Amino acid sequence: MPAKRTPSAALEAMWDREPKTLAALNKIIKASESLVPGATQAVLGEGPAGAGIAFVGEQPGDQEDLQGRPFVGPAGKLLDRALEEAGLERGEVYMTNAVKHFKFERRGTRRIHSKPTAREVSHYRPWLIKELELVQPGLVVALGATAVLALTGKNIPIVRARGPAEFLDGLPGYITVHPSYLLRLQDDASKKAGFKAFVEDLKRIRALAGNDNRRLPGAGRQRLTAP
Repeated sequence: MPAKRTPSAALEAMWDREPKTLAALNKIIKASESLVPGATQAVLGEGPAGAGIAFVGEQPGDQEDLQGRPFVGPAGKLLDRALEEAGLERGEVYMTNAVKHFKFERRGTRRIHSKPTAREVSHYRPWLIKELELVQPGLVVALGATAVLALTGKNIPIVRARGPAEFLDGLPGYITVHPSYLLRLQDDASKKAGFKAFVEDLKRIRALAGNDNRRLPGAGRQRLTAP
């Protein structure tokens, strides 16, 4: 019989050791087992500590799992293009995911993304919160509903919540779509309009991060801080 998997032990170890650096936290995450079977490796966040903007996605995809880097698959390439059009440099922002391992279903030889459950998001949430505490970004961007759930503990429709928000004890945030959503749009007109709106979001994010947003009053930001 295979040994019983206990990925929660990694979380207990993290709190016992209370990592003081991003490298120490990443060492714990990298050594942990996936909550769901099949993932090749944990995919860590990427970017400079102290970045003005941190982007939080849902979970790694097939290419991210294979390469061990966030946002390197089709959605990541689309995000890179949007960042460039918005005047943002990928190397100057921090990128991570709410869930650190790839959850998928096999269809023949293909590995198809499977949406993480609320329980799985909750399992990884302490790592994400600690990660953001150590990175100390000026603005946190939630890309899609799973990221919003991880940052707030609430299921909130993106259509209603899209725009400036407030996460993590008053840290300024912004809610927008995940780039994978744009890839799923059916016709060229919808794809073009969706991408344009996404770029406009990124331009607004760049402007908000350009201010010392942590000293600004919270007017205009939705208060979505998790309990």
